[in-house]
Amino acid sequence: MLKNLYGPAFYDTLSNALNKVLPSFDVVRFKSLIFNEQFQQMELKERMRHTTIAMHEFMPEAFTDAVLVIHQLIKELRAIGRGEDELAFIFLPDYIEVYGIDDYENAVPALEFVTRFITCEFGVRPFLIRYFDQMMAQMKVWSFHESAKVRRLATEGSRPRLPWAMAIPQLKKDPALILPILENLKSDPSESVRRSVANNLNDISKDNPEVVLRLAKAWLGHSKETDAIIKHGCRTLLKQGHSEILRHYGLDTEGLVIAGFQISTPVVNMGDALAFSFEIKNNTANAKTVRLEYGLYYQKANGKLARKVFKISERVYHGGESALISRKQSFRHITTRVFYAGEHQLSLIVNGEEQTENIKSFELAVNLLS
Repeated sequence: MLKNLYGPAFYDTLSNALNKVLPSFDVVRFKSLIFNEQFQQMELKERMRHTTIAMHEFMPEAFTDAVLVIHQLIKELRAIGRGEDELAFIFLPDYIEVYGIDDYENAVPALEFVTRFITCEFGVRPFLIRYFDQMMAQMKVWSFHESAKVRRLATEGSRPRLPWAMAIPQLKKDPALILPILENLKSDPSESVRRSVANNLNDISKDNPEVVLRLAKAWLGHSKETDAIIKHGCRTLLKQGHSEILRHYGLDTEGLVIAGFQISTPVVNMGDALAFSFEIKNNTANAKTVRLEYGLYYQKANGKLARKVFKISERVYHGGESALISRKQSFRHITTRVFYAGEHQLSLIVNGEEQTENIKSFELAVNLLS
């Protein structure tokens, strides 16, 4: 479990490093603050904030001085080969968020420095909310930074709907200020930066699809990397079967035939997998790009069904070509979804078009032997 990143080994490493950079640091006192009665029940983000607050007891009162300690701490951690891009150290930008939110002039350079050690994409969000115009101007400046990690902060931090983080209402409503940043980074040499551009576009598409469609047309053919950014950035529109993006990619269902669709596990026990198969054939004489997906209609707590779309494949089928497709969908317990027993449904989606005549039901059952 992710929360266990914050465990004894982590706090040993952190304590040893803090002991070298903070003369007043008390290892025993710090660990007693960390491992309190509530610690075991805390989840990842709670443990992160808990670490921030515990460390603050030993940090200088002035935020400007605390920033200097964070610099020294990162230097010490790098010297022992620890912490670089390790998720547990996400508490460092959290510290800047909690104790530097009222000190823009010192906090923003601190974010720029710390993100080169551990991403500040979450820590930057409250600053966007509080200092929106200043921060968006800063993000644009960061998009030209020599460090790929800072450039990534410019686009990942400005995502309208960053997962695990607060949304930015102004950017959900109007993403215009993000677009210059994306333009600057659409051909970035770093794959992680380009992937972040795609993720930002995907966020924008959920509230302003016309903006992403416009960029898809403007960027088409700029480079293979930019084409890949747009394709990944349009993934939600493709899953939704958005007609204009389907036309943009030449995806239609003319001459494409589904046959032999069957569910081989009509009753699926919790913890097992749904298995299904079908045949897809291109009945035309011409080659066609075929994007295959399936929609799984999950039973919800209120008895209604909610669809989630999963991609199978996307490739060119030559004239007359067919293929037998077999897939499994796990119902093993995961922390991000609660499964409910009862009737579920499965549909096939070809080039964005749900094959309504090919929707089948199956039962998710509680395994009494488990």
